[in-house]
Amino acid sequence: MNTLARFVAVAVLAGAVGAAASVAAAHPSIDIVASNWTFTPSTIELHVGEATSLRLTSAQGVHGLASRALGIPLTTIQPGQWATIVVTPKTAGTYVLHCAIVCGAGHPNMTLTVNVVR
Repeated sequence: MNTLARFVAVAVLAGAVGAAASVAAAHPSIDIVASNWTFTPSTIELHVGEATSLRLTSAQGVHGLASRALGIPLTTIQPGQWATIVVTPKTAGTYVLHCAIVCGAGHPNMTLTVNVVR
């Protein structure tokens, strides 16, 4: 391959990598870890109309998350596994999500607060 062809190939590859990076940057991600009987972090902030990936795992026990208002389907959170949900909030406000799977004595108080801002 001559020098010009190599230069063009590298430029095309760099452009493709740059495009992929800008797509990833436009789609933020938040890691949330469930354990008995808390979500960490316990409060997150999302923006109206902005797609955000919630990456959920459990450090202890089986838990769940769901919210009709935010479009989050019932999702089981298993220890050592990651579940990813893409959320695009439509309305600003504060949403308190409760663990959706009974997980023991502290279950009624296990919440994740989602603040949706403009």
